Amino acid sequence: MDHRIRPATLDDAPFSEWVQQEASRSHLPFGFWDLSFPGPDEYRLRIIKRICRAEAKSFCHWSGFLIAGVGDEPAAGLSAYANPKAASGELLMQAMGEALTAEGRNEARMGAMHERITPFLTCMPELPEEAWILEWVATRPKHRGKGLTRALLTAILDVGRKRGREVAQIGVLIGNTPGQRAYEGAGFKVRDDKRHPSFEATFGTPGLRRLLRPY
Repeated sequence: MDHRIRPATLDDAPFSEWVQQEASRSHLPFGFWDLSFPGPDEYRLRIIKRICRAEAKSFCHWSGFLIAGVGDEPAAGLSAYANPKAASGELLMQAMGEALTAEGRNEARMGAMHERITPFLTCMPELPEEAWILEWVATRPKHRGKGLTRALLTAILDVGRKRGREVAQIGVLIGNTPGQRAYEGAGFKVRDDKRHPSFEATFGTPGLRRLLRPY
């Protein structure tokens, strides 16, 4: 397939927002963002939009993405970061706080959101300081099975290599066999799992699996 891999621009922010919702759902009917902000996609994507463009640059910010474009259309995307601070709960909560304040949420409703995401936090993977952390991998349905994920993985791993990272890391929901196979095909190997009863009760899968790839 004729495609071009490039860094995301602000014009790609709407696509990166969709990528995050899709990636969070993985092989399940709903994911982290559905849990955080129950309701129709239009409403949820509006809040994710605010988070992706927040002043607090968490690992959800649009600027961390690479895009695979087909023609003039963004077809697939993923992100990565080298600084574990980018994935810290503090930065994400700041970005969420910015988004929810803009939505007119009060502290009680913000507290309810924090309660909803607690099951997900039980299985958060470790983030080694020397690692290049990959996140949010998704492809538009009509472009799946055409090698775009592999092309993006190759490109983002090369970025990590140039930045002097010692290892690349990616997480996958347990049970997402196609996703795990794609990452293993790029040289990743399973390092460990995190499982928790409340995670399984909420999502219908036991937890998260961490894969590493040395440089």
